[in-house]
Amino acid sequence: MKNSALTTVLLYLTLLPGAYSQVQDWANLERYRNENAKLGNPSPGENRIVFMGNSITEGWTRYCPDFFSGRPYINRGISGQTTPQMLVRFRPDVIDLTPAVVVILAGTNDIAGNTGPSTLEMIIGNIISMAELARANGINVVLSSVLPAYDYPWRPGLNPAEKIAALNEMIKKYADANGIVYVDYYSSMADERKGLKDVYTSDGVHPNEAGYRIMAPLVEEAIAKTLNRK
Repeated sequence: MKNSALTTVLLYLTLLPGAYSQVQDWANLERYRNENAKLGNPSPGENRIVFMGNSITEGWTRYCPDFFSGRPYINRGISGQTTPQMLVRFRPDVIDLTPAVVVILAGTNDIAGNTGPSTLEMIIGNIISMAELARANGINVVLSSVLPAYDYPWRPGLNPAEKIAALNEMIKKYADANGIVYVDYYSSMADERKGLKDVYTSDGVHPNEAGYRIMAPLVEEAIAKTLNRK
């Protein structure tokens, strides 16, 4: 039985090119390796900003490329990622880029169980660890609210709305207690069910262009506030 299971796994890895490397690179450290190497250090006087997150961060460049154009903004979002994955890649994708500020937006995929069951305490713990790593390396932090979601299309029936609201309370409480700027996307984007307003999404989870247009001035205000504290 054991040999049969092993044979099945080996066959699976043979039939799917790259599958083995994907299993090995659990945190997707290779995703931005080359881009990071080419980026180099910030120019003198440059306030580089790194956006760390999941598909909501990654999709920002696709839907609103003008937001990143002409600004020292670096997008390091990876679709589907959870906070433990982000924590593993936090050093190469954030610390080693020596930004002035990191904007962390994370947690919804943990609630969805993308890399296994996670409690809210586990999620906030990973977010706090990222914030502490950043501050220990002289990087200012902006912590983001998780966007509202009434349901997950890829994992229906999990009823995430209340968990997201509770997680946001935990993130804000930590931010307030530690002098960290908290950017509240949630309040501007939630509907009466604590889901994402239809006008801001096509699937109930990810922002469309209109959604990102709501988010942009909120995070820019948070970044400016953070830089003014330096």
